[in-house]
Amino acid sequence: MNFIRNTFAAIMGLGIAGLIITLGIRAFPQWVTFDAFAPFEHWQRFLQSMQNNDAFFGFLLFISGLGTTVGGVVTAIIVKYAKVAYAILIGFIMLFIAMLDVIIFPYHPTFYKVSIFLTFFPFAWMGGKIVEIIYERKKKRRIAEKMNKS
Repeated sequence: MNFIRNTFAAIMGLGIAGLIITLGIRAFPQWVTFDAFAPFEHWQRFLQSMQNNDAFFGFLLFISGLGTTVGGVVTAIIVKYAKVAYAILIGFIMLFIAMLDVIIFPYHPTFYKVSIFLTFFPFAWMGGKIVEIIYERKKKRRIAEKMNKS
């Protein structure tokens, strides 16, 4: 049963991270160079048009970190054990996807290629750590309440 729960948690975390990143890109209409919402069909042309726009790639790093953090939080909330480890798994999978993007579409600036390694793992770890700290505080509060009742 834990396998199904953990798999569902990873899929949910990846889905939410991907949704946040996609919506973040769509947030600025001046960056969107295509009419229909089909990001995979237009991604190469879109990256070519953004090739000299460092602000876009900086924002993409920020929104990727935010999405990975929220995806890590969702994953850590759903899994029962090893919350931080599963959140880091989300970061690893997102890093793998970003590396594929950089390899397939060579229109990314060098600072982006280097920074993706420094973005996904720490932000995913932070998402898992947030949930772990919240759960630990709740646990300590319950123990303290039990001790006060005695």
